[in-house]
Amino acid sequence: MSALILGQLFVAIYSLSRGEIYYDPHYAVFAVFAFTSVVDLLIALQEDGYMVGFVEFYTKEGEPYLRTAHGVFICYWNGIVHYLLYLAMAGAIHRRKRYRNLGLYWLGSFVMSILVFLPGNILGKYLALRNPTSLIWNEGCEPCLGGWGKLLVGGIFEVGCWFVCWPQVVLDCPTDACFVYIYQYEPYLRDPVAYPKVQMLVYMFYALPFYGLAAYALIFPGCSWLPDWALVFAGAIGQAQFSHMGASMHLRTPFTYRVPEDAWACFFVCNMLYALGPHLLAYRCLLRPAFFQRLPPSSQVLHEKQH
Repeated sequence: MSALILGQLFVAIYSLSRGEIYYDPHYAVFAVFAFTSVVDLLIALQEDGYMVGFVEFYTKEGEPYLRTAHGVFICYWNGIVHYLLYLAMAGAIHRRKRYRNLGLYWLGSFVMSILVFLPGNILGKYLALRNPTSLIWNEGCEPCLGGWGKLLVGGIFEVGCWFVCWPQVVLDCPTDACFVYIYQYEPYLRDPVAYPKVQMLVYMFYALPFYGLAAYALIFPGCSWLPDWALVFAGAIGQAQFSHMGASMHLRTPFTYRVPEDAWACFFVCNMLYALGPHLLAYRCLLRPAFFQRLPPSSQVLHEKQH
């Protein structure tokens, strides 16, 4: 039934926007995905009690794990942020403009959804069913470690430390520091649903190596891969932290796993900084991209100086 609806939607979009699709076939993809984002938003609004009866059958019989707090906030992210990104990219195609940066940000968010959401569904579905609750180096560019660079490298080191500690916490590390943190600051990491555990392991195996490479790219010039990957990881971490922070305080999360009231400020500030860090890195890369452009061979530089 879903495939039939999406097929009819694609035919309607093709008949109404044939010129945009001929110019860039992604226009049809973005338009169809925008429709699915609206469905995600309806699911989130229904599960929070703002709407009744629209997609209740689907959440009960199709994907009951969407009824968890983490699933609700993933639907909110898809229904708001992804929807706006689809509209912006479709509008860019209509105006014959580039949308590469928006696409990279969306890609990171989409991949994070797959890495966390699908394993979370597989590992936690039983629990949810039982409890529905042209590159030329600019020699005059400023070194990256001046000001912004020092701050970013220091922030990357701090975030990297947390990306090591978080997985230790969810894996029941017996140290006193982990015990105090998980019970007094982020008890949501103990929630039996699989989302928080999978997300922290994704941080360790994917985000932590990236931050190590990003610190290297901020020190040594010519790492042309960093601006694109910074946008991808900004989208990924933004989606992940939004869902994690929201689920940690949502009413659908059992009371014993919610953030204690006296720890709200510490929890919110720390997690917000973790979410903003990749966005600041991406902004730094887009603000002054000359530092990350590839160095030409030394013979080419000498030849250009002679001329």
